[in-house]
Amino acid sequence: MSAPVLQPSAKANNAVDLEKIPVDKVLAQLAVKLEWGLSTAEAQQRLGKYGPNALVEKEVGLLRKIVGHFTGPIAYMIEAAAIVSAIIGHWSDFAIITGLLFFNAALEFWQDRKASDALAALKKGLAPEATAMRDGKWQTLQAAMLVPGDIVKIRLGAIVPADLRLLGGDYASIDQSALTGESVPVAKKVGDEAYSGSVVKQGEMLGVVIATGSNTFFGRTAKLVAGAGAISHAQKTMFQIGNFLIVVAVTLALIMVAVRVYHDIIIADDWRWVDALGILQFVLVLLVASIPVAMPAVFSITMALGALALSKQKAIVSKLSAIEEMAGVDILCSDKTGTLTKNQLTLGDPILFSAKSAQDCILAAALASKIEDRDAIDTAVIAALKDQKALKTYKQVKFVPFDPVSKRTEATITDAQAKSVVVTKGAPQVIVDLAEPTADVAQRVKKTVDELAAKGSRALGVARSEDAGHTWSLLGILPMFDPPRDDSKATIDMANEKGVRVKMVTGDDTAIAIETARRLGMGTHIIPAADAFPKDMDPNNVPSEIADAIERADGFARVFPEHKYAIVKALQARGHLVAMTGDGVNDAPALKQADCGTAVSGATDAARGAAALILTAPGLSVIDKAIDEARRIFGRITSYTIYRVALTMDIMFLVVLSSVFLNFAPLTAIMIVLMSLLDDVPI
Repeated sequence: MSAPVLQPSAKANNAVDLEKIPVDKVLAQLAVKLEWGLSTAEAQQRLGKYGPNALVEKEVGLLRKIVGHFTGPIAYMIEAAAIVSAIIGHWSDFAIITGLLFFNAALEFWQDRKASDALAALKKGLAPEATAMRDGKWQTLQAAMLVPGDIVKIRLGAIVPADLRLLGGDYASIDQSALTGESVPVAKKVGDEAYSGSVVKQGEMLGVVIATGSNTFFGRTAKLVAGAGAISHAQKTMFQIGNFLIVVAVTLALIMVAVRVYHDIIIADDWRWVDALGILQFVLVLLVASIPVAMPAVFSITMALGALALSKQKAIVSKLSAIEEMAGVDILCSDKTGTLTKNQLTLGDPILFSAKSAQDCILAAALASKIEDRDAIDTAVIAALKDQKALKTYKQVKFVPFDPVSKRTEATITDAQAKSVVVTKGAPQVIVDLAEPTADVAQRVKKTVDELAAKGSRALGVARSEDAGHTWSLLGILPMFDPPRDDSKATIDMANEKGVRVKMVTGDDTAIAIETARRLGMGTHIIPAADAFPKDMDPNNVPSEIADAIERADGFARVFPEHKYAIVKALQARGHLVAMTGDGVNDAPALKQADCGTAVSGATDAARGAAALILTAPGLSVIDKAIDEARRIFGRITSYTIYRVALTMDIMFLVVLSSVFLNFAPLTAIMIVLMSLLDDVPI
């Protein structure tokens, strides 16, 4: 049996979209039988065709990294000065200049070594093992050996090993928040897709592998991380200063050489090769004079001291350039869940129907929960119960967990008098169908749910039965929402005062994003990603009309990693300095691409690895302090740069004017280097 001709999870026009077609056609397309799986020989053949189920990192060799630190305008100027000093035999000058070159390169290499590797962190997120059907029997395999067509089993606590289409089992609750940004686990049923790297919170199901390695949703995110990254403005400034000084140095050198040649050949008519060496000596002195020798070191040391100051503000700097970038940021793209909000589902005031009181309704919902399952909704319901001791007066005899078909939980309980009661909670429409209330009550429930949805709140119906589930009484509707953090609104207001515009970027629904923005006093022009971004859009080349929409929008909802990356890229193309906050794998590409990627407190390893700034305190308030500190540091660097360029120009003109008019070099190369260092040490 040959490997099927397809591109798993690819979006090419000629590729079969295994995410959308019916599951029976998926099995046919992948040429696999559910009860047998793949044979070992077929699996090996497909492994050769599709490659291992792992993220392949393109590594840069150590030698190439080291050589990279000896490139750039200032490095070239120092190298040219070293070559000239060697040609004319000034070995003391050569030693000092070469030492300076290696010192600057060592500083840059040390800084580069400190930067975390985002791809390594992404790799850790992949499941190390998987349970797969091979040759008609279940086997435990290395996840890297999975291929498209493998039948696998996922269960509670397992990491989904590859992109799957689910084939069998009752249901699974899967936490994919790190990938998609959704704030609660998603209930999956037969036919749904499960993403590689997500975590199974409840249930057990069978699935067929439709994509592996870099073709998975997880892998595509890693590709974006590998390709992301912008040259810092500090680097650009260094290049610009270096280029400017090179132009001035070359111009002055040509003038000086022309004058000396004219004097020695035309006027003195006494040309000797030793005169050429003398001219070369003047050129060497001029080259050394044109180099802001200590500038890279001063930049690094100043920013290192700034990083120490920021660490006291609960912000860890992993890339020193982040300090300079943070100072100039004018747009902050902020994740919602866990950054602007608490990432804790909270109950609002219940809307009562037949319940005697709000706590009566909440108690029934709490009894229809199971705390040990650690379900987000169950935890929120139980936490809202004021009298926790009330739960101990009841005994849970039977519990039926939530599944995507029934869309509710159910528990049979007995009270202190051994009376049996059945309680249930779930989707409001399901509870209404179960309770069969009057038409006006049903209409009131629908209106209530619609109003809550418009405000971005989820709704949970609660009912109770006194006769073993034959008839039900609708107790009420519980509103649930993820409340904003206490400091978010104040932080956003302060950012706006500093000229920084905050845009919300979230994987949650549009209604939830709009309501959160309203509560925080942000703009409510929130665009759903599906409306803004075509499926086939290249995130590296965002069309101008979409870039216009991105610039105007106050935020974005239902975004995927490529959307976040495209948003940052488009804003940068419009001349904005963009900071991006996030905490999940889905944020990593945008964090790396942003001018100042910021991983918030509790972020995943992948997010921290991609970020330039890592917050150790929760919320955004740390960013406000970081901006203030960064602007102070940037002010010092700006002042130093102006001083250093002016002093360098001063030395260059002194050397040239003395050579042209007085026919001697007032300073040697060693003098210039020492003078620059002595001037810069106090700075």
